[in-house]
Amino acid sequence: MIPDKNGNKAQDAAQVAEKMGSFNLFDPAHFVQRVIRNWYWFVILGFIGYCISYVYSKYYAQRVYSSSLSLSISNNTASYFTPNQSINFIWGQGGNQDGVYLKKILLSRSHNEYLVKKLNLITNYTTKGLIKTTYLDQEDSPVFLEIDRNHLQQVNYPISLIPKDKNKYEVVLPEEGQSPYLYNYDTESMETIPAYPRPKNKILGLNEWYETPNLKFKLVPNPTPNNLGLDNIIVTLVPVNQAVNGIIGSLAVEFDKELSSIMIITKTGYNLNNTVSFLNNSVQELIKKRLLDQNMVDKNTVEYLNENLSLIRKKLDSSGTVLNNLKINNRLFDMENIDSKTLAKLTDLETQKAELVTKINSLNDVRSSVNTNNIEKIISLNIAGIEDGSFNASVSELKQLYAKRREMAQIYTPNSEPMREINRLINEAKFTSQGGLKKYFQGYNDRLADINAQIGKIDQELVTLPEKQRIFLDAQRGYNIIENTYNTLLTEQAKSQMRVATNQSNLNIIDSAKNLGQGPIAPDVKGTKMQIIGGLLLIPLIFLLLAELLDNKIRNLKELLTVTKIPLLGVIGHNSYDNNLTVLEEPKSSISEAFRAVRANLRFLFDEEHKSKVILVTSSISGEGKTYVSINIASILGLSGKKAVLLGMDLRKPKIFGDFKINNKNGISNYLTGQVELDEIINHTSIPGLDVITSGPIPPNPSELLMSDNNMKFIERLKEIYEYVIIDSPPVGLVADSFELIKKADTTIYVVRHEYTEKHMLKMITEKYFNKEIANLGLVYNDFVVKQGYGYGYGYGYGYGYGYGYGYFDEDKNYKEPTIIKIRNKLKMFFNKK
Repeated sequence: MIPDKNGNKAQDAAQVAEKMGSFNLFDPAHFVQRVIRNWYWFVILGFIGYCISYVYSKYYAQRVYSSSLSLSISNNTASYFTPNQSINFIWGQGGNQDGVYLKKILLSRSHNEYLVKKLNLITNYTTKGLIKTTYLDQEDSPVFLEIDRNHLQQVNYPISLIPKDKNKYEVVLPEEGQSPYLYNYDTESMETIPAYPRPKNKILGLNEWYETPNLKFKLVPNPTPNNLGLDNIIVTLVPVNQAVNGIIGSLAVEFDKELSSIMIITKTGYNLNNTVSFLNNSVQELIKKRLLDQNMVDKNTVEYLNENLSLIRKKLDSSGTVLNNLKINNRLFDMENIDSKTLAKLTDLETQKAELVTKINSLNDVRSSVNTNNIEKIISLNIAGIEDGSFNASVSELKQLYAKRREMAQIYTPNSEPMREINRLINEAKFTSQGGLKKYFQGYNDRLADINAQIGKIDQELVTLPEKQRIFLDAQRGYNIIENTYNTLLTEQAKSQMRVATNQSNLNIIDSAKNLGQGPIAPDVKGTKMQIIGGLLLIPLIFLLLAELLDNKIRNLKELLTVTKIPLLGVIGHNSYDNNLTVLEEPKSSISEAFRAVRANLRFLFDEEHKSKVILVTSSISGEGKTYVSINIASILGLSGKKAVLLGMDLRKPKIFGDFKINNKNGISNYLTGQVELDEIINHTSIPGLDVITSGPIPPNPSELLMSDNNMKFIERLKEIYEYVIIDSPPVGLVADSFELIKKADTTIYVVRHEYTEKHMLKMITEKYFNKEIANLGLVYNDFVVKQGYGYGYGYGYGYGYGYGYGYFDEDKNYKEPTIIKIRNKLKMFFNKK
């Protein structure tokens, strides 16, 4: 036996009982139907989204364009400003150092500030249409705006130029926005002036000055105008710093993946011609500046070498004289007592020492140039053995900072904040440069100490030589060192003179920037269009989803039966007639046929032992159609030849009398209080077998009357007279009266109205049915209609007419088959023939 088997069964039963009457929060199938029924919202909002995206794309979206330039970095020069790409012989560093150095230059503030000032990029040109503002290249404008740099200017202040006749332009300034905070282009700082009124508009000719407290400029004709026929030109002045930052932010420098010596420079902007022009000018200026720097360094190197060669030549002559005198006086011409290998090693070590001493001397000269602010006199770093691109970049930055300080010194006092800031930057660059030099000094000194140590060992071996030979050896060694130094300098002099004579920039443009009609790279108009349309389409989808989640109505017959497990007696369609007597007045309708199906299904719930049957009709709340169902079931039973009586026991809201046009003066409430006899409250109808007893006047105590013994005896008495007693009872979801009446009923019909009854209302009746507190319970699904537009019609929700001129019910005469169903039927007929 399995342990806890009984306990598990009890637990499972409890879980099932808990789930009874609990509906799913979300019904995917119904949600899809809801979406399909509301298709027009998606069409409308989709169309609106398309219109919005079209207007945005055409009139508001600012296109961003991109152009590129490819630059080759050849290694045909070797001066300070052309650090080569070889592996550093001391530290083993490698890589495209020259390319990295050039990238830093292209993205540096100093280089771009130079371009801003030279190319007058402090002016932005635009033109405005009815809605959209279009950015122009400077060359697109028929005139250039040239400012007076000695005059304070208001920046970020649009100046509109309206073309007039004979090369004249009307200067139109904004109605508001004039400011006393003006920009000084010489000092690149803001200054304040007294308040002033708005400057007036003025007609201005070419080369004529326009002067106001906040502006001073003139219009210069463009020598190569594009004749675009612009209605207006809007010029906006920007500070130098703003222009430089905008350019740096729009530049990108990458290296070719296959060949790292090729740089790809890209610029983005709102005007394609503007990006092309800037790239070409930027690289041309870089090539000129680089060649100028190369020549300057090589000339400095030649002068440095000439001076040192002159000094070394004197030392060499003096050393040679001493050596010759020793040979003549001591008659020594070779060193017979010294091993040839030892002598060769000594000679090699002294040669290396001479080269190191030359590099150290050159390095000292470089350090002196850096420390004494004499960058213009710096020599080629290759003489000092420096091949570090990062050090070269730091020295280049230092040179630019010195040049900047010289410019600022003409404007600012030595203790002013801008001068203190530039001095701080210079000190930082010096520290970086000195850090790089320190590494080289350390490396050279370590090698020099090692060579001296090896020479010292050899010197100890030579102590045993005769004095004359040792004197001669020292003289010869001194001469050899000076001679090696002299030869090294001669070699470097020849290289430097050759470079001066044949210097060319090691930068070559492979592909210059061109306007090839490139499309914009941003914004993503297509993606934005999809986002706008998709966002608007989400609005109805979200609302429908919320409506579905918040909708607690019964809309799915299958789910109702699955959750409640209560038998279904029938499905009643929507009553489109004026009253509730559908079975009597429209006997051939689909609804009448549905009630006949309910009557047929009732016999499965009856206890055949009892001859007289009590049928109680109830629902959750008012408005679900229990009175309508009661009337028509009673009518069906009466028409079938059964003797039946319909009781209106909803004493709080009496209704039946109105449909049968009966006087409600006397009814059940009067009878139960003993005011009238039974014969006085029975009303005959047009159906021979059907009588109706109305509720009568509304009593003050309806619950007490319905649950009284008199009412139970009243029902028993009626069972003796009639075959069927149909009770239209109060809703069980509102009052408890019906539960007492259910005990007297042989069958209970629970009415659920489509898209009206709330799901939680069924919880109570389902639990009672599950717990077997109510027997012989059946559901009637009322007012069920599926829209014809989806291929359904009356009755149970399915259309019976197919366009052939006949049908099962009266409604079929007016049934119009949807176009979709017509197409479907035609296709079925076509394929069935085949």
